[in-house]
Amino acid sequence: MLEMKSKCETCEASLPMDSGDAMICSYECTFCARCANDTLKDICPNCQGELVRRPIRPSR
Repeated sequence: MLEMKSKCETCEASLPMDSGDAMICSYECTFCARCANDTLKDICPNCQGELVRRPIRPSR
């Protein structure tokens, strides 16, 4: 199951499970859309993989 990290690894912005602003790589490194797009240019600094929009997990 996908680990839903709750904050950006760069700026520590809150990223709840239902956030459309979360971006992840295939290793589930997690960043906010602003850091992913502006600072990281959609490339994970940890694995050099592509950062894509994280799926939303609806709250129960």
